[in-house]
Amino acid sequence: MMRRLVISYVLRSTSSLHLPTITPERSTLFSHLLTFHSKPVRVSTHSFSSTTLLNPPRENLSPVRTHGGSNHAAGLLHEAITSNPNAYDDLETALAQTGVILTTPVVSKILQRLQFEEKTAFRFFTWAGGQQEHYSHEPSTYNEMIDILSSTKYKNKQFRIVIDMLDYMKRNNKTSVPADVLLEILRKYCERYLTHVQKFAKRKRIRVKTQPEINAFNMVLDALCKCGLVKEAEGLVKRMRFKVKPDENTYNVLFFGCCRVRDPKKAMKLLEEMIQAGHKPENFTYCAAIDAFCQAGMVDDAAELFEFMITKGSAVSAPTARTFALMIVALAKNDKEEECFELIGRMISMGCLPDVSTYKEVVEGMCNAGKVEEAYRFLDEMSSKGYPPDIVTYNCFLRVLCENKKSDEALKLYGRMIETRCVPSVQTYNMLISMFFGVDDPDGAYNTWKEMDERDCAQDVETYCAMINGLFECHREKEACFLLEEVVNKGLKLPYRAFDSFLMRLSEVGNIKVIHKVSEHMKKFYNHSMARRFALSEKRKSTKLRGK
Repeated sequence: MMRRLVISYVLRSTSSLHLPTITPERSTLFSHLLTFHSKPVRVSTHSFSSTTLLNPPRENLSPVRTHGGSNHAAGLLHEAITSNPNAYDDLETALAQTGVILTTPVVSKILQRLQFEEKTAFRFFTWAGGQQEHYSHEPSTYNEMIDILSSTKYKNKQFRIVIDMLDYMKRNNKTSVPADVLLEILRKYCERYLTHVQKFAKRKRIRVKTQPEINAFNMVLDALCKCGLVKEAEGLVKRMRFKVKPDENTYNVLFFGCCRVRDPKKAMKLLEEMIQAGHKPENFTYCAAIDAFCQAGMVDDAAELFEFMITKGSAVSAPTARTFALMIVALAKNDKEEECFELIGRMISMGCLPDVSTYKEVVEGMCNAGKVEEAYRFLDEMSSKGYPPDIVTYNCFLRVLCENKKSDEALKLYGRMIETRCVPSVQTYNMLISMFFGVDDPDGAYNTWKEMDERDCAQDVETYCAMINGLFECHREKEACFLLEEVVNKGLKLPYRAFDSFLMRLSEVGNIKVIHKVSEHMKKFYNHSMARRFALSEKRKSTKLRGK
């Protein structure tokens, strides 16, 4: 054993004697590395040269440049996407104007940024795959897009057929899906997920005239239209017209898609094609389109569609009171008063009677647009025609005025209610009380309270809460505490949020007596079993979070 140790020591010492004898080339290399000199020095013919370390070739630097360039390119594309978030924005033109040359890393980075915005991500994915000749999607890009579309159960259900199409394109290295393959995908989807129609028809012994694949095909079109890809949806319909015959829902989906991208000319053309094909558009189709055009400010196009609905529509699609209400509000917002009231007269002459919802939509729409005088004129016009407004209509009108703190207009409307013998409700007085405290007029709130007593309108919990909260805001703690004791004496149950806020106010004042009294009163309404369930559920949540 001792001999082995001696021999090993001798060998180490002899080997250490050879370490200082370094070749001049190697020492030159270390000196160049330390001083960051760029002159190349070769070490030997059989080992790697110093040129590789100090002056790397261009192909070794290209990944770094590509990485930095891809970040810049992804930033430009993402800025164009965020600047055009809506379905009617021309996103494709904005992306093309960036001048970015697409690569797989750039597309992957954009998809990663849009992983929670599946519709925008799929729209970008479709543009990237069909715009530039030198670029085509790789399998990794397809996988990223499929992961985005199937990240949740709802998304997977909505884009399941699209996912199958993308999977086929990835596996077969195709840029599109042939018609026969798409028909097979639709058929498999119907056999697996849309069997309820066939089961119902078999049980009732009904012969279904439409193809079963049309239901799945409409789901694909709906997904494309919701992503803003209306042109692609139309192209898909043209490609599949000999395989799958379009039905009424197909036209409705495309029509809603045109309304979504705000293309009224194409929408009208689709309506005409739909009628020529023997399908009858429903009232819901027209109302949705008119509402979309009015919200987009395209009132003339909405009016053209409304005329089309009356002249060329069927009895099923006849305009209702809601259709008239949409047009009346849109015309009032765009300062077309004469046309607005002409339409009101036309509604009455056609026998389309206004209901509570019609009054509510028209009055609220006009008031929110700042057209208070037009709202009054609308009420007068309808009253003169024999359709006086009720308390619900007045309350809708009053709510908008109170929210905007127009106390004079609100009192004027209240006086009008009294003149027309429309009995005010508790909600009417509650809104007036909240408005008076909002404009720092507690005397007006007290007068409203007295008015309720004079008209035998009993105060409810909301009335007490509005008064107590307003009195605390006005630093009238004595009156607020008096009303709280009245709430306790009457046995009214306070909402828990109001109860918490009142306790906070009372603790600031330091009124322990009222705090104890109100707390004892609220114990009557305490549900022990419900509180125990809530505590157990919170405990389970905290345990789960702790485990994560």
